[in-house]
Amino acid sequence: MPIRKAQGGFALIDVIFVCGIIGLLASIALPRLMLARQTASSASAIGSMRVIDSAQLTYALTCGSGFYAPNLTTLGTPPPASNEPFINVGLGSADTVVKSAYSITMSATPYPGAPSSCNGLGVGAAGQGFAAWADPTELNNARFFGTNASNVIYEHVATFSGSIPESGPPPVGQMIVR
Repeated sequence: MPIRKAQGGFALIDVIFVCGIIGLLASIALPRLMLARQTASSASAIGSMRVIDSAQLTYALTCGSGFYAPNLTTLGTPPPASNEPFINVGLGSADTVVKSAYSITMSATPYPGAPSSCNGLGVGAAGQGFAAWADPTELNNARFFGTNASNVIYEHVATFSGSIPESGPPPVGQMIVR
């Protein structure tokens, strides 16, 4: 009778035990990972609001004759004497941009007395102020951000679209960055 060698390897119970441990560790780590992702997305949205504030100020002082750009694409258009726009391509490619799980929009009410700008904006198209807001695209994130010509960033639990004035504090939300 031939001698059988012992079979090496894992028993089914060993595989089930290892899968159970991996599942337990994943269930502990996944909520923390999602929280870290939301925090990073919120920080990116605040950074985008800062970039818009800075770009609008630069635009008003150098190109808009004291008036603000009406949308993100205007800030994304470089003046003829330069190859650099007021904001990067990531923010200035469309009037509403999705970046880091936030939808970012900006608007300004056209002022009839505004002159044309150095980057092709027509007479009466620029605004005396502006409003920008960042709304999360993920359902489980409840941090909404907004800014305006006052160069202050605000946070609220609902969108600032339609509620943030073009200058001064909004009727809702709280100041987070000055």
